[in-house]
Amino acid sequence: MMKSIPYGRQNITQEDIQAVVETLQSDYLTQGPKVEEFEKAFANYIGSKYAVAVANGTAALHLCALALEVKEGDKVITTPITFAASANCVRYCGGEVVFSDINPETYLLDINKVRKLLEASPKGTYKGLIPVDFAGRAVNLEAFRELADEFDLWIIEDACHAPGGYFIDSKNHKQNCGNSNFADLAIFSFHPVKHIAAGEGGMITTNDEKLYKKLLMLRTHGITKEADSFQNSIEFANGSSVRSSETETYPNWYMEMQTLGFNYRLTDFQAALGLSQLNRADEGLEKRKQIAQTYLNSFKGKSFLKGQSGVIEGHAYHLYIIEVEDRLGLYNYLREHHIFAQIHYIPCHLMPYYKQFGWKENDMPNAEYYYKNCLSLPMYPTLKSEEQKFVIDTINSFYNG
Repeated sequence: MMKSIPYGRQNITQEDIQAVVETLQSDYLTQGPKVEEFEKAFANYIGSKYAVAVANGTAALHLCALALEVKEGDKVITTPITFAASANCVRYCGGEVVFSDINPETYLLDINKVRKLLEASPKGTYKGLIPVDFAGRAVNLEAFRELADEFDLWIIEDACHAPGGYFIDSKNHKQNCGNSNFADLAIFSFHPVKHIAAGEGGMITTNDEKLYKKLLMLRTHGITKEADSFQNSIEFANGSSVRSSETETYPNWYMEMQTLGFNYRLTDFQAALGLSQLNRADEGLEKRKQIAQTYLNSFKGKSFLKGQSGVIEGHAYHLYIIEVEDRLGLYNYLREHHIFAQIHYIPCHLMPYYKQFGWKENDMPNAEYYYKNCLSLPMYPTLKSEEQKFVIDTINSFYNG
């Protein structure tokens, strides 16, 4: 039987396995030193001051919304072309999701449409923005930061598709996705099909110390062990009504739950896998770019093509997307040949859950046109040249025959 070719997959090496085994044989499976080691290494890779490892990308988004104090009635703008979690994090906090259409050339949130949306309502109507580095293409966050400052908005950058991605700012400086130089917070995912796989897992990056400390508390039930922030007295903590020379400080066991948090921790063995994968992240990114270039060269000028992801500086190529005629026919034909392409994404505003809030067809014409034609082709570092050629030949065969 022919081997299947998925749209994405993990690459687990012997080094990865050894890193996990060593952690499984250590004293800590969770709440140990590997998590902090992973956080520091990831922050260094991205270029942010702080990083907080969490259970998954959805947990990362939820904690960001909590840290920014999204509450019932708060309106937050995001793109309809994203995984549902980018929007759902606002709903978890009772906020209202407002979708704004994409730029059909980039598939990213269209800043001009966002501006029109903001200008159409009194200042203060909206609280924040969640732009998404969709498919690995970097949002120009410098431009969004200027817009956000004009309308007093915070920014959460969903960079799940884009570790290693970047854009060039107005001073000709390279700005890594998720470095938080322009966003208040940024998030990443370590799902198996992502650049860095940890089974599950996520990371939040920020340069704001206050937000960083809030995230640490929210990640672990709202509990802190930082003595400088304790609210109860030393006498209470020690179980003594009188302070003496032996009770001048808080005891080692003491901790306080100061807010309602969650158990969104990452385990040490997941962190060990993530660390091992991070060590070869650049190698994987380079391979993704090579695969993208091959697709671009192979499909250039094809009459069935309505559009494709060009090879763009700073693109991290989590996905390689083409827009084609008869997308359904091609999708089924590829499956018949054991090529499992995928659709990214069904527009969020047309999901039944969000339609209950009044969203309907034709509200986001660019996103809806894109959805009718888009197809994500196999894209992962271990995709072999002969496998990619088979994908390309099969697509050509469908349209030629």
